[in-house]
Amino acid sequence: MSELHNITIRTLGPEDAERFIALRLEALKANPEAFSTTYEETIQDKNLLDTWKTRLTPTLDLFTMGAFVGDTLVAVATLKRETYVKLRHKASLAGVYTTPAQRGKGIAKKLISAIIEKAKELDGLEQINLTVASDNEAARHLYLSLGFQVFGTEKNALKQNGLIPVKWTVQNKPLLYAASARY
Repeated sequence: MSELHNITIRTLGPEDAERFIALRLEALKANPEAFSTTYEETIQDKNLLDTWKTRLTPTLDLFTMGAFVGDTLVAVATLKRETYVKLRHKASLAGVYTTPAQRGKGIAKKLISAIIEKAKELDGLEQINLTVASDNEAARHLYLSLGFQVFGTEKNALKQNGLIPVKWTVQNKPLLYAASARY
């Protein structure tokens, strides 16, 4: 954990698109079971740089944060708030990835903690949901340590080329409890 003082966490913007794409392509190759899109689908985008410049433009409902060691982007995660009125109290944490050389150092925990803190500033947001491959013990442990709670399992969540389907564990983290909620 002593290496954490050299880590910079910040919201990414369009200027980070090239670094983001490089890390994203690495992630799609290294851990395809963790993402709903494939490496092949991603590289087919003829406007990949422009696509990600747009996607990395932060809004109140969508932002991506990154962890840097020096100028090197080593971890990313995205928070996307639901847009439908009845679902605005929820957001999803997605696209979480830390390059293998930086895993086990507390970087992902610091990154996701920063996203949670930023999410708490969003008016009316009450919970963050995520899915994680059920066999990814390190990620599941990380999310539990940050207060996420398992509330279900989705069987056959992903299936590609007839390979054994990936089972996802579905977790959420309450940010606050609405005083007017009826149970």
